[in-house]
Amino acid sequence: MRMRRLICAALCLCLLWSFCVPALAAKKAEDELSEQEKEELNELEGEDESMYAFEGNKYEEKTKEDFNKNSPAVYRGTLRTGYSIFTEKDVKSKRLFKPKKDTKVDILYVGLVWMIVRYDKYIGYSKREWFRLSFETLDPEHTAPLNVQKHQYLATTAKACHVRKTMDKTPGEEDDGNNWVILNPGTRISIWKFYEGWAMVNYMRSYGYIDPNELTDLIPVSPTDEELYEDSPIAAYTSYYKLTKSETNISRIHNIKIGCGYVSQTLQPGQEFDANKVMGPYNPRKGYQKAPVLVEGAAVPGYGGGTCQVSSTLYNVLIQLPNIQITMRRPHGGGGASYLPIHCDAAVGNDYLNLKFVNRYDFPIRIVGESQSDGALLMLIYRAHE
Repeated sequence: MRMRRLICAALCLCLLWSFCVPALAAKKAEDELSEQEKEELNELEGEDESMYAFEGNKYEEKTKEDFNKNSPAVYRGTLRTGYSIFTEKDVKSKRLFKPKKDTKVDILYVGLVWMIVRYDKYIGYSKREWFRLSFETLDPEHTAPLNVQKHQYLATTAKACHVRKTMDKTPGEEDDGNNWVILNPGTRISIWKFYEGWAMVNYMRSYGYIDPNELTDLIPVSPTDEELYEDSPIAAYTSYYKLTKSETNISRIHNIKIGCGYVSQTLQPGQEFDANKVMGPYNPRKGYQKAPVLVEGAAVPGYGGGTCQVSSTLYNVLIQLPNIQITMRRPHGGGGASYLPIHCDAAVGNDYLNLKFVNRYDFPIRIVGESQSDGALLMLIYRAHE
């Protein structure tokens, strides 16, 4: 009996050690970070709405006043228990409806952070993150699935290119700090569309505006999976990252460039792409450095930090093509990764977090990933020619 008790005590100690040591190691690694690095880790965990709380001439998303009880819905989604529909894009505004259980609602409009939804007699705002991940597209013939955003053009920066926060500056004038990032000459980016004389891009969970005079070599991206001309892209997407000069962020920028090189390859018809096999293992032998990684919604330092932005940007270009079959994709937990709209990310790093897809076209596709370490990460897909 005494021996049995000793064995049980030893097993309990082993279990306690197995749970506590990784947590203590993560805590120790976190304690070794500078305050600036801790702030950068926290920024990756999700959206900081104060980042976008500035005034200026900006692209206006639709409001609930643009809709009524007879407006056709574009999607149907499930609002999770405990989350609400509000009168304004503000959780401090009046609550119109709070479900006691998961509830199907009509989605009338999808913004970067808020959606306009309808339930019964109510029309108001709910955040994208408050919904279950599966959405029904009500008119799939004329409406792309939720989260799909087809970028329309590919361009190259002709000179120092300001991705501005607002359209208040006259195109061609000197910038006075009204910019998200300034890209180097010769960087290729995708353009969502042109609006009031500006080239519009997505920047994190906001929009950016570029003076077309700072761009050159503007070419259209095919609106379908058929080439417009030989060797033209059939899908494109650009995400952006910050350029702070801390050691961890410099390593993250390095890892993004390394990851782009690994994913740039050709896929034959029927071939599966496994991001962890292609980019991993995430260690120094593959060229990676230590940088922030998201683990269960929390940011900690680890080798390969930044590769999730590579896989996530690739995911956003893949979903523009109907015959690319996504066989595995997991978003980051919590509020998701802040460099893309809510739940548009695709985490990698282990057996549970991976991006896998199959080329279901009858022709090979060519993936091209590019990052010039100046703030932009471009993903392109081409029809590959033999």
